[in-house]
Amino acid sequence: MPFARLLRLPNVFTAFADILMGTLVAGSWALCPGACLCLLAASGCLYLGGMVWNDYFDFEEDNRERPFRPLPSGQISRRSAIAIGVALLGAGLFFAAIAGLARPGWSAWPFGIAVALVAAILAYDGGLKRTPFGPIAMGTCRLLNVLLALSLADFDAIPWLLRWHLALIVGIYIVGITWFARQEANKSQPLHLRGATGVMVLAIVLALALPLHRAPGQVTVAFPYLLVVFLAILAPAIVRALRKPESKQVQSAVKVAILGLIVFDGILATAFAGVWGATSLLLLPPALLLGKYVYST
Repeated sequence: MPFARLLRLPNVFTAFADILMGTLVAGSWALCPGACLCLLAASGCLYLGGMVWNDYFDFEEDNRERPFRPLPSGQISRRSAIAIGVALLGAGLFFAAIAGLARPGWSAWPFGIAVALVAAILAYDGGLKRTPFGPIAMGTCRLLNVLLALSLADFDAIPWLLRWHLALIVGIYIVGITWFARQEANKSQPLHLRGATGVMVLAIVLALALPLHRAPGQVTVAFPYLLVVFLAILAPAIVRALRKPESKQVQSAVKVAILGLIVFDGILATAFAGVWGATSLLLLPPALLLGKYVYST
């Protein structure tokens, strides 16, 4: 259990959801399923590694504000955390490199994006999260994760404009969540919560433009309504936090928004993969089950 808490295990399914969404959009599963599995492994390892380094760099702060966390409580040593963090980031790079073998002559794109993702993770954990640029840094990590998911596709099939559109939607959504969670351990400032909510809504608005990348009639007419449903899922917890910006309410809203990314990714995938986009929803039950026992914010 201490290791599950260190890794914030429920949240790794959101990283899987990004990869599943991107590979469904690109149609990569039909062409190279083994490489897609490698991307899932790479993303999961990089995400979990980032969680370890997050707690390592937050040791002093957690000692004051969250002494129950695995490192300050002494359940896991800092030396062990270093070993786990290095091993997970190294494994992520390894799996990304293997994924590149799916392309003739080996494609450097998966490995190159994974290297950029490691740099972004360490920059965020190592100091950027304590600056006003923290939410943007975290959003950049997610943006790169989506680009990693699309890295197996030919540029003729998935042009750069579409890649960046999808990546920005998810990245901006995570910017909003990270901003919303900035003061979750204490009482949050209502103005910041409202601004963060606006950023999350902006991501959903940007998603409405995804059908422009497809020919008329190729996207299900239900797509915009699914986005409205997603907004309705988020709204109750966020409204409660806005009305009463105390730690418990804000953390609850953050948890809903983080795990809600699995649903959001599934909806985005339906614009290109039809009903297969709903495959992402299979990641929700294990994430919710683990979330009952493991602290995820």
